[in-house]
Formats: sequence, structure tokens, C-alpha cells
Amino acid sequence: MVLPVVAVIGRPNVGKSTLVNRLAGVMDAIVHDQPGVTRDRTYRPAFWQDRDYSIVDTGGLVFDDDTEFLPLIREQAMAALSEASAAILVVDGQMGPTAADYAIADWLRQHPVPVVLAVNKCESPQQGLIQAAEFWELGLGEPFPVSAIHGAGTGELLDQLITHLPTVGMLPDTSEINVAIVGRPNVGKSSLLNALTGEKRAIVSSVSGTTRDAIDMIVERPGNPETETESQLYRLIDTAGIRRKKNVEYGPEFFGINRAFKAIRRADVVLFVVDALDGVTEQDQKLAGRIAEDGRAAVILVNKWDAIEKDTYTIYEYEKLLKNRLYFVEWAPMIFVSALTGKRVDKILDLVDTVAAEHQRRVSTSVINEVLAEAINWHSPPTNRQGRQGKIYYGTQVKSKPPTIALFVNDPKRFNENYRRYIERQFRQQLGFTGTPLRLLWRGKKVRDVESSNANRAVRV
Repeated sequence: MVLPVVAVIGRPNVGKSTLVNRLAGVMDAIVHDQPGVTRDRTYRPAFWQDRDYSIVDTGGLVFDDDTEFLPLIREQAMAALSEASAAILVVDGQMGPTAADYAIADWLRQHPVPVVLAVNKCESPQQGLIQAAEFWELGLGEPFPVSAIHGAGTGELLDQLITHLPTVGMLPDTSEINVAIVGRPNVGKSSLLNALTGEKRAIVSSVSGTTRDAIDMIVERPGNPETETESQLYRLIDTAGIRRKKNVEYGPEFFGINRAFKAIRRADVVLFVVDALDGVTEQDQKLAGRIAEDGRAAVILVNKWDAIEKDTYTIYEYEKLLKNRLYFVEWAPMIFVSALTGKRVDKILDLVDTVAAEHQRRVSTSVINEVLAEAINWHSPPTNRQGRQGKIYYGTQVKSKPPTIALFVNDPKRFNENYRRYIERQFRQQLGFTGTPLRLLWRGKKVRDVESSNANRAVRV
């Protein structure tokens, strides 16, 4: 069931993102004291009284200037308005009506969408009424004085807003797969989002750092009766390009990168985008390490594959080279795509389904111990200089997302890094765990404690 959409419109730097944060009850939209911070349209779920809706933050509208991203920002704002049940026009109460406000009001009157007028920056209740009264001149009905920073007046604004919104019933209990699209600047993340959704959802530019905020979008893939698969919802999160920390100044880019790191942490699956032309850089390696450290499932997307001159063996040579450089996520499947031509884009969500299932998978204790027994038979644990050998008593999965297996041993120090990697390889070869980190916890346990645990299990059986 689709929520009604409320588009937040206004000229630059009137406080649209601050108001979106206030109405959505979160601090997700980037707020910074300079115009042009918001570029793409970003959606947030919101609620007032008995109404659920989706509030859309848009970039500042400027009609008489076609420089930089302004035409693309206008395009995104128009797209938001075209799907909206209502709009909120945000103006600056301290500055009073401007020529840009009149131009936007005239533009809004050309669209059959009800508009609620929010006069922001009215921190004083008495002065706010005087400030708001000036905006009757816009001809959009009653102006509501509000303070997005402090929340004053937003209740009255929302009471008026929901009169224009349809009532929505209970939302279906459908689980989403959160998918974060991450990578360095200008590797094609926004182009991939647009290709996956089939619409121009994010601004695409050759200018590095075009995307600043994390952009969420829900995509539903219908079920297939022939293969007996059910429909699936995906929350796709486009993120700002992540540059080296020393190159990032405090401001919109700084906040955008923090949003990108948060998107990784809240994702089930990370689509890690690498530029086929640039190959794997040092920054790509750091990002791979971040994904593994946060325990996220991942798919490596090698974008711009259409721009590579290739023969029959090129893809295999590239895959080997990239895997060696991205050893932090060597377990992640790799796919070569082109967001520009759409090559293999339709295969991406299939891989997302696979690695998401592996990420939340649980394996029984009996199966884990069968794998352990076979691994130990093939390669016994090492012996230290004193002739004392390591012993693995048993293993059990203690967690998923990512799968985490506790191995109870006589002394964790007797198991060197090579043997620990050997055990992990055995688990992956026998049990899969494609596309997800696998964490092994080596826990020391005395023999008598192991015997006691085995006896207790036998009694319960």
C-alpha cells in the first residue's frame, strides 16, 4: 500500500530540511547554513493524528538561473510535486516575501495540488503572527507561522495538511531488504539507483560529490507464480561518494559521508560500486574493510564495464585482479555491469536476495559439528613448542546478521591465524555463506565443563 506523498517546496535556505526533520521526527536530512545543500528528493515516513504519509524534501527552487545543478533540482522538485497529494511551501518569515517566493507561488498555482503555506523562522509567537500576515499576498491561503528548529506552530500546520491527505489503512506486514549503494565519488551510484528503479530518482552529473544526502527509495519486485517466488520489497539507499578523510572539509560533504556510513550500518546488503576504468584504489580497500568490519552482506558491482575493451578472457582476469585487491570482502560475489546501457542490471536484485538470505541464515549445531569433525580429520589442530595440541570440543551458531559461530576449544592461543582461516574456509566450502562475513569466536573451555555440558544435553534429549 502506497503512502500519500507530501512535497516540501521552497527557495534555497528557508529551512525546508529542518522542517522535514521536525515533521518526520528524525534528524536524517542534512541541515547546513548555506543554500543548495539539498539536491535530490529524499523521502521520510511521517505520521500525524490518524494519517501516515511520506514527506519529501526537495532542493531549493530557482527559476531564473540555469547554472550548476539548478535545472536538475527543478526537475526533481517537479517530480516530487507530480506524485504528491499535497505540498508545503516553506518561506522565510524573517526576510518577508521575496520575488522568488512569488515565482514559486505562481508555479504552484499551475499544478492541481493543494498547498499549505509554512512561514518558517517565526521563533516569537507574537512577532510570528505579524511576520506571517505579510504572506497573504502570495494568494495561497492562510499562512501558518512555524519554527522548524523549536517545533512551534507545527501542530496547526499539520492539522491543516492532513485535511488534504487520504486515509490509509494498515500497512501490509512485508519485510524489506535494506540495500545501501556505496562507493567513491563518481563511480556511478546514482546512475545505478536510477537503472534499478527505472526512473530518474537521483541527480546524475559528472561533477564529483553531486549526491550529498542518503536517498531512500522503496522498490517492489513482483512475485513469480511459475517459480513460486513471492513479491519482495527493497529499500534502496543511494549515498554520497566517500573520499579520503583528509580531503573532506566540514560542511555538506562531511555530513553526507557520515550519512553514508550510517547507511552501511543499517543495511542488510551493501552494493559496493567500483569503477572498472579506475580499478581498485586505496580508498576502495578502506571501504571494503569498513563493510566487513560492520558485518554487512555485500555484492561488488564493477560499473562502467561497457567502457572496457575486452576479449573472452578479460572478465576473468579483471575478477581475479579485483578479488586480490579487495581481500577484505573476498567472500562477496562480483558482477560486471553498466548503469549506462543497463547491462546485467537486472541480475543485481537476484544477488541481493541470495546474500541477504545467507546473511540471516542459521545452521544447526549438529551440522556445524559434522563440518568441524571432517575438517579436523583432514587437518589436525597445530601443536605448540611444548607439544601441547589444540583441541576443538564443539561449535554452535550464536548469532546471525552476520552468521557468528562460537568454537569451544582447550586454549584459543594454540590456534594460529592459518588454522583459523582453514576452519573458516571449511565452513564456507561446506555450508556456503556466500556474500556475508562469517565470524568465528574462539572460546577457551575446560574439559570438565565440556563433559558437564554434554551430559546436560543428553539429559534434555
